[in-house]
Amino acid sequence: MSAFQLEPWLQARGARVEALLADRLRRLEAAPRPLVEAMEYSLLAGGKRLRPLLCLAFAEAVRGGPPGAAAEDAACALEYIHTYSLVHDDLPAMDDDDLRRGRPTSHKVFGEAMAILTGDALLTEAFALLGTGPEPRRAELVSRLAQAAGAVGMVGGQVLDIAEDRPAEEGYLTRLHRAKTGALLRAACTLGVVAEGGTASQVAAAERYGDAVGLAFQIADDVLDVISSAEAMGKPTGADAAAGRHTYPAVLGLEGSRAKARALVDEALGAVKALEPTPGPLAALARYSVERST
Repeated sequence: MSAFQLEPWLQARGARVEALLADRLRRLEAAPRPLVEAMEYSLLAGGKRLRPLLCLAFAEAVRGGPPGAAAEDAACALEYIHTYSLVHDDLPAMDDDDLRRGRPTSHKVFGEAMAILTGDALLTEAFALLGTGPEPRRAELVSRLAQAAGAVGMVGGQVLDIAEDRPAEEGYLTRLHRAKTGALLRAACTLGVVAEGGTASQVAAAERYGDAVGLAFQIADDVLDVISSAEAMGKPTGADAAAGRHTYPAVLGLEGSRAKARALVDEALGAVKALEPTPGPLAALARYSVERST
């Protein structure tokens, strides 16, 4: 049996995600057109789409076929929230960035007020989308996503990230990134399982995988911020170092950071052996999280 090829899978599922996102935005006919245009600008700007891809991959693993409507809505909701966080991160009061996904940031194009409202709309519409449907498990999907995005998840992690007294400690970095980046990635995995009615053991496996991949992904981001360029990444690099923020390479060194990321990938692979006995998209996505170049 030939080894699983990630690239064709990414192309096919990535195209599906783009089509789903565009379809969901078209439903906002009653919204002011300038707001929808600003939402489209950031949401449809491309990117790795790792969160919706993980959601769909876990849904497929549980369902044994194409995901259902709840899983597809969950995939879109995850990307809505991820994109809102980027729009707000780029604002002058936060990271004050001019470039995102290879082009000017939202506030540079539409102004700060519209960028704030765009993020607000994406966040709110994520829950409107996920909560609308006949499946009874949608309530659990909404709850899990809200916890991942809120005060004990992504937003809480952002607060830890901007702290002026941020210590140069691995423990602090781990806590920060398990919330800021990892919570939403973990939710992506579990939402795919829950949407398809997965068992408690399958949800637990998805959580372990998501915890490991989420942290590995952030470590890889920190490494790329040191060794890559703004042109390759599509966003500014070296900002954390310039701001005096401690990152994994600053605390563990480049090789130490890479070794930790590889160990986390091994953890993720072990977590999903029962869900994916023959290595497929879940195993490949775990490796991709640290082997990517952007």
